[in-house]
Amino acid sequence: MDKKRYKKELERLQIELVKLQRHIIAHDLKILIIFEGRDAAGKDGTIKRITEHLSPRETRVMALGKPSDREQASWYFQRYAAHLPAAQEMVLFNRSWYNRAGVERVMGFCTDTEYENFMATVLSFEQLLVASGIQLYKYYLDITKDEQAERLEDRRQNPLKTWKISPIDAVALEKWDDYSAARDEMLKRTHNPVTPWHIVRADNKKVTRLNVIRHLMAHVDCPDKDLEHTHPDPEVVFEFDEKHLTNGAIAP
Repeated sequence: MDKKRYKKELERLQIELVKLQRHIIAHDLKILIIFEGRDAAGKDGTIKRITEHLSPRETRVMALGKPSDREQASWYFQRYAAHLPAAQEMVLFNRSWYNRAGVERVMGFCTDTEYENFMATVLSFEQLLVASGIQLYKYYLDITKDEQAERLEDRRQNPLKTWKISPIDAVALEKWDDYSAARDEMLKRTHNPVTPWHIVRADNKKVTRLNVIRHLMAHVDCPDKDLEHTHPDPEVVFEFDEKHLTNGAIAP
């Protein structure tokens, strides 16, 4: 996709997002969007394009850092619950409670017991959120190993992106297979009809951003939306199914 066409389509979709926000505010809706994926999968860029022209008063992006000693001694979901959307708000999590099923699992930052407790309770937690009126959307941005290597190298070479570099980056490729195994287990055990996972094939950043917005517009109720912009490419964004782990739809 050339730059001119991308910018034109992005502007159209961002106008639709502004319409959506007006609807959220007018009807006291609560929207929660979770973005997960490997390091350099494009979560930051996708979130930026969603929020770029939205009101900062009703839009919040949460990217929580390392938990404090007190947070580590608290109920696992407690620090995330503090940032859930109130009426009229859209909140986007750049990584979420699923850290426990991904980075923490792979890097040994949690015990096996803590991991299993998380897996046993996360769907109950999410279903309570939905029952309270929160509309929850979960996206997993999936990239290939070669694409991740290229993006991580770009981070190291680009002085405007050095803030993204973390110790986790250094072992991302080394632990590729471990992250794949953790991802597969997370998707299999936490995909469900109430809070399903949507996979995004994210090797092409421009295509990723446009199709995530289209998918969001297709699923959030908004009478004023232009239906022309509610048709994501099913080859780019699709609901998870276990068959995707073996048929090439998800990177091995």
